[in-house]
Amino acid sequence: MIFLDNLSVTYKDGTVALENISLKFVSGEFTVLLGASGAGKSTLLRCLNFLTIPTSGQVIVEGLDDLNNPKTLRKHRQKTGMIFQQHQLLPRQTALKNILIGRLSYHSTLRSFFPLPKIDHIIALDCLDRVGLLNKALTPVKQLSGGQQQRIGIARALAQKPTFLLADEPVASLDPGSSHKILTNLKKICQEDGIGAVVSLHQIDLALEYGDRIIGLAGGNILFDSHPSKIKSQQLEKIYQTSSLMKTV
Repeated sequence: MIFLDNLSVTYKDGTVALENISLKFVSGEFTVLLGASGAGKSTLLRCLNFLTIPTSGQVIVEGLDDLNNPKTLRKHRQKTGMIFQQHQLLPRQTALKNILIGRLSYHSTLRSFFPLPKIDHIIALDCLDRVGLLNKALTPVKQLSGGQQQRIGIARALAQKPTFLLADEPVASLDPGSSHKILTNLKKICQEDGIGAVVSLHQIDLALEYGDRIIGLAGGNILFDSHPSKIKSQQLEKIYQTSSLMKTV
């Protein structure tokens, strides 16, 4: 469980990205963050693994102490996989080597300079198989399609053996067919492993189809938080018509 307690983020220029947000995310739930650009979706995601440090409020992780402690934060990030819109892969390296990056947090800095143990390779290959790309293990990722690269990104996050997966607009640059394939695969893996997922999307139809829960954001505030079946057209209009420009103080 990850709990946000009265979380606020104000950037150095005075921009208010999130304002007094309180939310709970649990294992096994596929949560979709909906909202226009600038609504606060990416900031919220980045707070969950402390890539963005809250200005006020707390991020509380079940079983862990203060995340301001570097050792505690390392444990949290080890179990919190991140999937990026632009993949963030090493293009000249093979798919397998990219996925092995997900195992580095289990080793010391010195140990990471040497070939990783056999067990890490077995885990990485299994993750490749689960995203349907085992036959691409030795292929440089620059030779793969955008959809395949995103699946490599999912496999890398999965190699961490996470309890939570965070995905920031993971299908924004993909065609509809690839988008459905990615989200179907991602949700299936989360269901099988009991992984909690928090995924930001801007496609309403995908949010309604894949989300177990939708959180609608606008201007750094929560306008909706419930099952997709409960969201009404008027609420969607409010989420997207409400000024998505972050406030400045």
